[in-house]
Amino acid sequence: MDRVDALVVGAGVIGLAVARELARAGHEVIVIERAEGIGTATSARNSEVIHAGLYYAPGSLKAKLCVEGRHALYARCAERGIAHRRCGKLVVAVTEAEVPALEALLAQAHSNGVDDAVLIDGATARALEPAVRCVAALHSPSTGIVDSHGLMLSLQGEAEDHGAMLALHSPLEHAAVTPDGFEVQVGGAEPMRLHARMLVNAAGLHASAVASRIDGLDTRHVPPTRFCRGHYFALAGRAPFSRLVYPMHNRAGLGVHFTLDLGGQGRFGPDVDWLPVDSTEDYAVDASRIDAFATDIRRYWPGLPDPLSGALAPAYSGIRPKIVGQGEPAADFRIDGPELHGVPGLVNLFGIESPGLTASLAIGARAASLLA
Repeated sequence: MDRVDALVVGAGVIGLAVARELARAGHEVIVIERAEGIGTATSARNSEVIHAGLYYAPGSLKAKLCVEGRHALYARCAERGIAHRRCGKLVVAVTEAEVPALEALLAQAHSNGVDDAVLIDGATARALEPAVRCVAALHSPSTGIVDSHGLMLSLQGEAEDHGAMLALHSPLEHAAVTPDGFEVQVGGAEPMRLHARMLVNAAGLHASAVASRIDGLDTRHVPPTRFCRGHYFALAGRAPFSRLVYPMHNRAGLGVHFTLDLGGQGRFGPDVDWLPVDSTEDYAVDASRIDAFATDIRRYWPGLPDPLSGALAPAYSGIRPKIVGQGEPAADFRIDGPELHGVPGLVNLFGIESPGLTASLAIGARAASLLA
């Protein structure tokens, strides 16, 4: 049986960030990925936003790792030439009734260390973005966008420069805790058995399923994963805004917001579509949601043309790996190390949804530190 120091399950942005940290620390690392390439699921199907850290409860992992990760991500993008843009964002209150919630969001942002966020009135917001409708807005200059695939390629490259290896089409089928690590059965076209001293479960949407295959891990430490899909619609023609524009958020998501890609193309999304508990990954885009999108968008952009004219077109969807169900309060990231579950050498990452992309470098460092 081949032996390896560290086995990372999942080659999304989180798994690659963990692999980079472990490889840089001198560990022999193998990353196994069930799909045909890196970052084909949540890491690739999102808004590609670099979040400032506005939305998360002070003291939570989401708050701390978002802010840490944002600083690290901008630095890495500049150092490595990864395409990105610090374009800024407006979170808008379209009625006076929403202003108190906006003020509370600003106070939370400052508690989280987002020192450059400011509250502006509607006239000032329209001076920045003439097409927007609002009575007030929170301006976040440190919000941006990033080429998520370019980021993942850079993490893969650095990990491999330090000796890490990547195996695609290689799902984890079973693992068993041993006195000195884990015996792991890897499936795929070329099945293999490995002994790993350390095991990191960064399987994203499938993290709970992977954890349930580890003999020796108490099932009390395996939360159910709920799939929550979000659709995106692309905007035809010139983008109306130069910054990102977000409505006030709801429990399950941040609302149907406007984002830009690095080519300047505008898109709207995601909405919230809870999938059945027993569902598999379903990335179909429901074109019938276009009217609901138009209603949400016109609250802050009344100039949206008639969707039937072709102004909006179905683009793609993504799935959030939530560990709470519909109607429940949002959960924090879970980065479960040996002190929690009692299994030496094991780290499970559960519920790594937004702001996971922004926080990826900080999450990688946190996970690796639990194995030090």
